[in-house]
Amino acid sequence: MRRFDPAARNVLGGPLEVCSLNPLTGWFRNGCCETEGLDHGTHVVCAVVTEAFLAHQRREGNDLVTPRPEYGFVGLKAGDQWCVCLTRWKDALDAGCAPPIRLEATHEEALVVVSLETLKSYGVEA
Repeated sequence: MRRFDPAARNVLGGPLEVCSLNPLTGWFRNGCCETEGLDHGTHVVCAVVTEAFLAHQRREGNDLVTPRPEYGFVGLKAGDQWCVCLTRWKDALDAGCAPPIRLEATHEEALVVVSLETLKSYGVEA
């Protein structure tokens, strides 16, 4: 497991907080929504997934519910926190089913695609 980068920043400009350790999330599977050049999905949004978001993702071909033990993926249920791809969250936003997010655990890279005002309107406390 890659160590958490203490220099990583969240969308509010503070230190990036852990999104989830149970289920274990993140591109590096370290609990944090960090990214790197190889992360083509840009897994930087710490979402609190909802039934509507999970259903939307499944319709779009991104099944986040079915466990995939060969990848260490337990499958998600509503209420789980998960580092989702920035474009997938934006697509859900455009479709009217974006889940709430934890701003302190959402990487500043999200600001490249979505405004801080929009992100704040979906922000929830840990």
